[in-house]
Amino acid sequence: MSLLTASAYIECVDLIDLDALKAYGYRFLLMDRDNTCMPLNTFTVPPAIERWFAKAQAMGFETCLVSNNIFGDSVKASADKLNSSAIYAAMKPSPFALLNAMRERDYTKDETVLVGDQVYTDVVAGNLAGIATILVKPQSDTDLFYTKVLRKLEVPVLKDHRYWKGPHR
Repeated sequence: MSLLTASAYIECVDLIDLDALKAYGYRFLLMDRDNTCMPLNTFTVPPAIERWFAKAQAMGFETCLVSNNIFGDSVKASADKLNSSAIYAAMKPSPFALLNAMRERDYTKDETVLVGDQVYTDVVAGNLAGIATILVKPQSDTDLFYTKVLRKLEVPVLKDHRYWKGPHR
């Protein structure tokens, strides 16, 4: 599999089938924050995402927000709203923050999945870490200037992929 290929392409976080993830043995959900779980530059978590996180945690999943955002207080505040742990300044596509999170919490690669909205940060980081990846569409059209450049580079990578809500492997 290419470093640029996600394990699954799902329309949005709240459409990810938690029962299917559990059936595949996943227990640890590494979740990108900006434009995956909440629109960029907002502090409001959409209600559907809050419900999805609550259901995931009720089913026994551990969740952790993993963000490249350097403003730790902001990332931690979002994580608190979602009853989740958080890692900020993760430096994705480097896999080290993901691997450290798994090691600190005693999860294996086979038990961990990363959910994100960007190929060149989230998907590459997850693939370098050797874990499953789910790519979702961004929550908003607002992006940082360098993310806009990366999104343009994603176009040829994603041209043959359709987002769907089927099984995750």
